[in-house]
Amino acid sequence: MSFSGKYQLESQEGFVEFMKAIGLPDDLIEKGKDIKSVTEIEENGDQFKVTITTGAKVMINSFTIGQETEIESLTGEKIKAVVNKEGNKLKSVLNKVTSVTELVDGNMLVDVSEISTLTLGSLVYKRISKRLA
Repeated sequence: MSFSGKYQLESQEGFVEFMKAIGLPDDLIEKGKDIKSVTEIEENGDQFKVTITTGAKVMINSFTIGQETEIESLTGEKIKAVVNKEGNKLKSVLNKVTSVTELVDGNMLVDVSEISTLTLGSLVYKRISKRLA
């Protein structure tokens, strides 16, 4: 099953708390919480290009499965990471954030990011996006 395609955000859980925990400023959290972002994935063998458009902000990350690369985080920070593929799941760890993107039934992307903090414990941010094309 190929990840290639465009997906639009349908629903999300834990956005505000998670974004505060990773250090996103309150004004950006407020602006971003109701925007229906679009994720476009291009998959060519083990090479991926992921473009996320949230309002006027566009974030592009390219990587090869199993190889270290530099990924731009939600805060704009560049972080070295390795993305692994396990069946229909892409998994990575960016600093303290573990991220799993799962392709469900070929039409839905389910992104689950988790961060562990000393003060708040474990926080989970879940996004469900539906395939547009």
